[in-house]
Amino acid sequence: MACLDPLNRPIEYLRISVTDRCNLRCIYCMPPEGVPWRPHEEILRYEEIVQVVRLAAELGIRKVRLTGGEPLVRPGLAGLIASLAGIPGIEDLSLTTNGTLLEARAAELAASGLHRVNVSLDSLNPERFARLTRGGDLDAVLRGIEAARRAGLNPVKLNTVVIRRWNDDEVALFARKTREEGWHVRFIEFMPIGRRPDEGREAWQEELVTVEEMRRRIEEEVGPLLPYAGPGGAGPARYYRLEGAEGTIGFISPVSEHFCARCNRLRLSADGRLRPCLLSDAEVDLRTILRNGAGPEEVRERIVEAICRKPAGHRLAEGEFPHGRTMSEIGG
Repeated sequence: MACLDPLNRPIEYLRISVTDRCNLRCIYCMPPEGVPWRPHEEILRYEEIVQVVRLAAELGIRKVRLTGGEPLVRPGLAGLIASLAGIPGIEDLSLTTNGTLLEARAAELAASGLHRVNVSLDSLNPERFARLTRGGDLDAVLRGIEAARRAGLNPVKLNTVVIRRWNDDEVALFARKTREEGWHVRFIEFMPIGRRPDEGREAWQEELVTVEEMRRRIEEEVGPLLPYAGPGGAGPARYYRLEGAEGTIGFISPVSEHFCARCNRLRLSADGRLRPCLLSDAEVDLRTILRNGAGPEEVRERIVEAICRKPAGHRLAEGEFPHGRTMSEIGG
């Protein structure tokens, strides 16, 4: 049975950043020069991650997603997946990747026990994709998506962060792919993660395209959106289908229509901090107690502490947003 937070929300989903390193420099994730990588000794060892997940499962965590940075740049990931897949109580094990390294790894990941992948894909134009990612190869990502499908890592969901004047004119193009190629596309509102403290609301709200605007564009340019139950998973997306489409369209609206009242997740950073809310800098340190020899009960108590510190909701509307980490450090 899932552990309840102070607002009686069942906490059953844990997102784990296995590395802060990435082979891309996406514009909404990190600055052009990147961020200083944490020394290897500051990153949680795989056996420490397994220990945390095993104890979290005893508290009701049922779904685990591996993120980064880019998780596929960390060696030995398939071994971690195999260990996590064997933990009693873990029912769903998935991974979010930029897809650039997926083609060569998809079959191995599936054989290790991974259930599904989400692939970040913010443009279908090769030149624009390279600008958004600061050097990414669109063809490599598309090949990775197909390799994941062949390996049975389905449904492969495509995550598209929509940013005004960068890729908002491609919303209809992505939507058509759900009909033409059966894609499962999830449009995500741009969030102000890792902005400087002197940057106010206007600095990021100018780039925000709301879910309402995305839906309107799709219905005007492609066709009516029909409500749909969704292709599986534990996320906050609301799903639709175009008439005749095998694929689905999901919308994630953390800013304009936030879903804090039903948030069911915690996030574990690569350096061992448990974060109750993506849009808050509050964290609970697990790495220190793990390396000081803490027993299972003490670690469980820290996990419960993080659950108890989950806020009722974020405060973006009041102009408050996190400054302590970039998205690449948190894991999204």
